[in-house]
Amino acid sequence: MTGSRHNRIFEGVDPTTVLLYVLIVLAGCASIFAASYEAGSAEPLSFSNFYMKQLVWVGAAWVTALVVLLLDVRFWHMFAYPAYFAGLLLLAALAVGKEVNGAKAWFEFGSFRVQPAEFVKIATALAVARVMSAYSFSISRPGDLAKVGAVLFMPLAIIVLQNDTGSGIVLGSFLFVLYREGLNKWLCIPVLLIAALFIVSFLLSPLALLVLLLLVCTFSEAKMNGIWRSRLIYLAALLLGALVLWGVAGLAAPGAMDFYRCLLIATLVSLVPVAVYAYRSNLRNIFITMGLFLGAMVFLPTTDYIFNSILRQHQRDRILSFLGIINDPLGTDYNVNQAKIAIGSGGLAGKGFLQGTQIKYGFVPERHTDFIFCTVGEEWGFLGALTVLGLLCALILRLMRMGERQEEPFGRIYCYSVAAILLFHVLVNVGMTVGLMPVMGIPLPFMSYGGSSLIAFTILVFIAVRLDAATRQFSLGAKY
Repeated sequence: MTGSRHNRIFEGVDPTTVLLYVLIVLAGCASIFAASYEAGSAEPLSFSNFYMKQLVWVGAAWVTALVVLLLDVRFWHMFAYPAYFAGLLLLAALAVGKEVNGAKAWFEFGSFRVQPAEFVKIATALAVARVMSAYSFSISRPGDLAKVGAVLFMPLAIIVLQNDTGSGIVLGSFLFVLYREGLNKWLCIPVLLIAALFIVSFLLSPLALLVLLLLVCTFSEAKMNGIWRSRLIYLAALLLGALVLWGVAGLAAPGAMDFYRCLLIATLVSLVPVAVYAYRSNLRNIFITMGLFLGAMVFLPTTDYIFNSILRQHQRDRILSFLGIINDPLGTDYNVNQAKIAIGSGGLAGKGFLQGTQIKYGFVPERHTDFIFCTVGEEWGFLGALTVLGLLCALILRLMRMGERQEEPFGRIYCYSVAAILLFHVLVNVGMTVGLMPVMGIPLPFMSYGGSSLIAFTILVFIAVRLDAATRQFSLGAKY
């Protein structure tokens, strides 16, 4: 009887995915041990040590994975909306949470801390899958696209307002899911541009930003609808109109109006006939592009306020340092500089386990959490780092493959959501350790120290494994 029950639990479970998960978790435990172990410690097995605490979290994560596999697959479909709204309530309750590194992102229970934002990613992935798997949903319908946007925006807004910007921007990874489900790739370009406006606004003048927006939005819309000539004529007419307005304004009141304002006025006026043309021609993509353009124009004036009033000083310094506007090697740039030194000193094969001098002597801050990849780079070298990245990439590709073999949209969308979240975490975390991304509080999945992130990532992955197992069980049953 026990054997039969055991078989039912694990029937259809993808062993490759589980093996990849276990290998990455074990690599994370070894890295945390190397980053926090102190030679000659009087109590090496004390649970005050980070590596001993992580072992407890690993045990809890594996028990949680087993529970997820035991639950009926229909539970996750029914649980999606309640989990999402419960997650929003938890985020709102962080108003009384503990502040860590300038972000109110934690609940503290004695010696344990829980970060709700990590679990909200699960709820958001489930909610997005539920919305997009509805029978009447169409990615090309602006109203349906707005529903998905609302589901993503609410947790994003709450998290960012609590100064946990790193966790918030992870939700931007769902753009990959929308693209997989049929969102026009040329519509993704202006969306990505608007997301990058906050950074770009510090490098370009208002006129350059306006011209860039006009070109990207117009060419993206032209590519979507396959109409180029009329769009080029539109841009030429817009430029001519702005020049005429600038000339007339200069004659009437010299110096009263610069070319930027003239081009902006000409653009806004031109949107009226453009909207009429789009309505008569039934070109909905034009309305979506216009909405993105107007949203960007509304957002741009707020960037200074967001930068100076909402972001903390250390966040502002990180952005300016990343852009090369400031240079502070002993302050803002210290973490990244030390991370580069540690990874570079590892060479091809690394210095060996527990032999990393930059890690051992504390030159790399947060070496067991956000900068855990430095431990991998220094002690295991290029080959070890490549192996870890290979395991993570293999897991992400496996999740995508699992999504492709789902017979229901809910499972496919959820699997791709998990793959997108993991990919974003890996790109940003590794990118910031080598100076290709600004420093943000984003852990490396299954590798960084922390119970909240480990258990949340485990639940994310094993829900996908459970959905895939149900599909494989059904396929096997259909054959016989």
